[in-house]
Amino acid sequence: MSRAAIVLSGENPFPPSVEDFYLPSLFGGAWGTKFTLMVWLAVALIIVFMLTAYRNPKIVPTRMQWIAESIYGFTRNGIAEEVIGHKGVKFAPYLTSLLLFIAVTNIFAIVPGLQISPNSHIAFPIVLAICTYVLYLWIGVRKHGLGHYLKMSLVPPNVPWPMLFLLVPLEFAQTFILRPFTLALRLFANMFAGHVVLLVFTLGGFALLGANSWAIKPVSLVSWAMAIALTFFEALIALLQAYVFVLLTSSYLESSLADEH
Repeated sequence: MSRAAIVLSGENPFPPSVEDFYLPSLFGGAWGTKFTLMVWLAVALIIVFMLTAYRNPKIVPTRMQWIAESIYGFTRNGIAEEVIGHKGVKFAPYLTSLLLFIAVTNIFAIVPGLQISPNSHIAFPIVLAICTYVLYLWIGVRKHGLGHYLKMSLVPPNVPWPMLFLLVPLEFAQTFILRPFTLALRLFANMFAGHVVLLVFTLGGFALLGANSWAIKPVSLVSWAMAIALTFFEALIALLQAYVFVLLTSSYLESSLADEH
């Protein structure tokens, strides 16, 4: 029985809770959840799209080739070069892959039959943040050396040495703890909140429809109208969060490549 039918019958409490984000296993194992299938579906869709778009590239691009080139060009020119500079071009493939993956998995939140984003579960944004975290640390250490990179990251220039007892722990927390944490948390919180809001208005319509008073039942239409309107807003938020994640990733990479603190 669907959640809507359960709410309509009055057998399940309303509103939805955090437990709705812990989906049951589809195949009996810990990894075979709906989230796992959606992640692999997103990977497959992106690979098929790119292979199809560039299967037979033309000077005058087809529509699919133009879309693929536009996405890559936007990421390379509008994010990588704009934030990192000329050196950012070599990171464009990673940033484009990251942008597409987050955008597709976020859009799943409004796709009928899926209706939830894997990024509304904290585990997936954490993995994405760790990938960025490892990359920008590796880039910084490779360019500057471990000792010099740590000094650049932790010791602000032209600061009286007594202040370092306060500033070094703050810089360490900001650079090595807060950056990956907030990167993951921002994506997770937005997709989590968006899904909860859509659930509240969608299931709220069924709860109002199942009310005992006939005067309350028509209000269910208002709740569903709000759910439809918020679905379009959620689509915008989904794409915006993909852009913000990649933009912050570029900013962190730029800080690792910079010669100054």
